Amino acid sequence: MTVSRIAVGGSSDRYEVVIGNGVSAELPHLVGSSAERVAVLYTGNTWLIARPLVEALEAAGHTVHSMLVPDGEAAKDATVAAQLWGKLGRAGFTRSDAVVGIGGGAVTDLAGFVAATWLRGVRCVLVPTTMLGMVDAAVGGKTGINTDEGKNLVGAFHPPAGVLCDLDALSTLPADDHIAGLAEVVKAGFIADTAIVDLVESDPREASRPEGRHTRELVERAVAVKAEVVSADLRESGRREMLNYGHTLGHAIERVEGYTFRHGYAVSVGMLFAAELSRLDGRIGAEVVHRHRDVLSSVGLPVSYPEAAWPRLNEAMRVDKKARGATLRFVVLDAPGRPALLASPSEDLLTAAYRAVSV
Repeated sequence: MTVSRIAVGGSSDRYEVVIGNGVSAELPHLVGSSAERVAVLYTGNTWLIARPLVEALEAAGHTVHSMLVPDGEAAKDATVAAQLWGKLGRAGFTRSDAVVGIGGGAVTDLAGFVAATWLRGVRCVLVPTTMLGMVDAAVGGKTGINTDEGKNLVGAFHPPAGVLCDLDALSTLPADDHIAGLAEVVKAGFIADTAIVDLVESDPREASRPEGRHTRELVERAVAVKAEVVSADLRESGRREMLNYGHTLGHAIERVEGYTFRHGYAVSVGMLFAAELSRLDGRIGAEVVHRHRDVLSSVGLPVSYPEAAWPRLNEAMRVDKKARGATLRFVVLDAPGRPALLASPSEDLLTAAYRAVSV
C-alpha cells in the first residue's frame, strides 16, 4: 500500500493529508493516544465506510460514540450542531478528546465546526468520502454551518489534526457526486497547477471515473494546490482568496436553489462566469474561456444557468461572505495559473458575463 502525505500549515499548526487506498489503519494515529473518547459523525450513506474506522479506533483503545447526522447540506444546521453539543456534554467529552467526521463536505464542515466550538476547540480528524471533500472541504481548517441568510455564514477557523483520504471510498458514491467534485479539481488547475487541466483534457473519461488512471494524481495535485495556498494564508486574509474562483456566483446559485443544487455544479457555472468576466475585462482571450467550457463539459459538469435567474443571483451575491461591505469581489484570471481580484465590476459587465453563460 502506497501512501502519500501532504503537509498543511506552519510549524505550530502543521497537519497531514494522508492519501491512498485502504488507509483506515492510519486513523488512530491521526486521532492521537491522548483522546479517551472519540465522537464519530457519519451519515446513513457512509456507515459501511465508517464501521471499519470505528473498529480501528476501538481496537486502539478509544471509547467511540457514533453519532448519526443528516445527509448533505441538512447536516450544516444550528439545530444539528446543538444536538451534537448535547451528546458531547452527556458523554463527558473533555479537551483531550476528539471528533472525527466521516462523509462529504457537509459532514466534515459540521464536524470541524462542532470541534471548534466544543470547549473552545478540541482535536478533529476529517475523513472525506467524496472527491469534493478530499480536494476542498476537508483541507484548510475552514468550518461552518448554513443559515437562512446564506451558506457558511457562521463558522470558525479550526485546522484539523489530520485528514484521511481513502480513495476506495470514491467508488461507493453515485457518479454525479464524483463528477460534481471534479469542479474543485479543475478549479485548482486553472488557478495554479495547469497540469491538472492537461490531465483532464488528455482523457476526460478516465478523469471522470473514480477508478480512472488519473484519479490519484488529480487528487494529490488538487490537495497540494490547496495545501500550499492555505499554508501561506491560514485565515483567508490575502492569498487564500484565490481559492474562491467560481464561488461568488456558485454560492448564489446554491442559495437560490435552496442548497439542493450540487456545490460542484454551481462552482462549474461560476467558473465559466468568472472566465467571461476576465475576458470582458480584457484579461484573457476567448480561447481561455473556450477551454473552460470544453474541459468542464467534457467531464459532465454544467456550464450554463437560466437567464431569468439573474436578478435573484445578483442580489444573492451581495450577501455572500466574500463581499466587502457594498463591494463585490471576484477572483478572475490574468492567465491560466495567474489568478487576480476584480473589485466592484460594473453592472453592465456583470450582466454581459452572465448573459454569456445563460440559457
